[in-house]
Amino acid sequence: MVATIVIAVITCLGLVLCVLIKPEIGIKKITLPLYPFIALVGAIAAVAFTPLTLKDCLDGILGAGAVNPLKILTLFISVTAISIFLDEGGFFEYLACKVLKKSGKSKVKLFIFLYITVSVLTVFTSNDVIILTFTPIILYFCKSGNIKPAPYLVAEFAAANTWSMALIIGNPTNVYIATAAGIDFLSYLEVMIVPTLAAGIVSLLILLLLFRKSLKEPILLPDHDISSPMKDKPLCILGLIVLIICTVGLAISGYIGIEMWLECAICAIVLIISALLLCLVRHKKPVVVGHALGRIPYQLIPFVISMFIIVLSLDKMEITRYIAEAFSFNELIEYGVGSYLASNLVNNIPMSVLFSSVINAGNASRYAVYATVIGSNLGALLSPVGALAGIMFSSITKKAGYKFSNLDFIMYGASVSVCSLAASLGCLALMLMI
Repeated sequence: MVATIVIAVITCLGLVLCVLIKPEIGIKKITLPLYPFIALVGAIAAVAFTPLTLKDCLDGILGAGAVNPLKILTLFISVTAISIFLDEGGFFEYLACKVLKKSGKSKVKLFIFLYITVSVLTVFTSNDVIILTFTPIILYFCKSGNIKPAPYLVAEFAAANTWSMALIIGNPTNVYIATAAGIDFLSYLEVMIVPTLAAGIVSLLILLLLFRKSLKEPILLPDHDISSPMKDKPLCILGLIVLIICTVGLAISGYIGIEMWLECAICAIVLIISALLLCLVRHKKPVVVGHALGRIPYQLIPFVISMFIIVLSLDKMEITRYIAEAFSFNELIEYGVGSYLASNLVNNIPMSVLFSSVINAGNASRYAVYATVIGSNLGALLSPVGALAGIMFSSITKKAGYKFSNLDFIMYGASVSVCSLAASLGCLALMLMI
């Protein structure tokens, strides 16, 4: 048992240090994230130095149960691929520029329009893709208009990691936690829509209060046009059609007897094949398809599977059962606040793997599952360690030459996330009472 705990703790500490000190490593012209390698080393150590065997790992990874990391990864990567395809076609950039132009000289309008746009897009796509797309556009626009970017960057990040709770596909943690608990698309939406609305409204009000002074000044519009036409309109239309079909398919998957991961995988494959055929008919190189396939977060595959193996070792020694027994006072508070804090100790993806196992070991209620989802999303706002979105956000701002320190991140993030967490868990508690 001691070896299992030591390996898990060292792996988690390694992940935190990696995120804070050196999240990436450069090999010639290739930049690779370090966190999957740290998780992989931890998984190898778990197999080598604990009672966990290779057979246990294979049975867990390839098992027919709900907690199948390969199915969960397939679901998330398929939806992410569709979102990245739209991004490569220029759809998100086009919308961002429209929003910036529509706001005119009013910083308040710009702030609210940006928050709403990011919120809506995050619900139906992926918070990680939205962060990757909107952050550099915000930095560019603010530099051109001599505007302090902090309010808009914080609004973007808060919106992306608050409204990502609404649908099961908004965040990889939603996918993992809900799928592991056997919750389908509509059952998830039925419960999570109210806590998400509460958290979203509270976060917007807190943000307006935080930045009320800086939003009073008018915008000095840049001399040049900030419009950005879609790079490939036909492919964007194709991508939107497939995204709509995928979302509707997820909603009815429980009624037609098709698993969510399979439906998403089919949609992603159909999109790629259709896009290739469309490019062939138009005598155009499939640049968008190639770039989209290249940007898929493949590093999540070894990362999630490795963390799953470490949790399997904790499971085998019944450590997750001991944690579940400790959560015996109030499920909503313990799982909600616990997942919120734990996300910032180990990142919200490994936290989701661990908490899913704890929920299962303790036979916790469905409301504990939803509380964990809330904590995993809002935990991303507290520090850069909380989520992959935070790592990407910090990397983009740093490369752009804008100083947004970890302390700034924590100060703004804590102000928004603590109030949003209280509002969303409060709504969940009321729904439980009703």
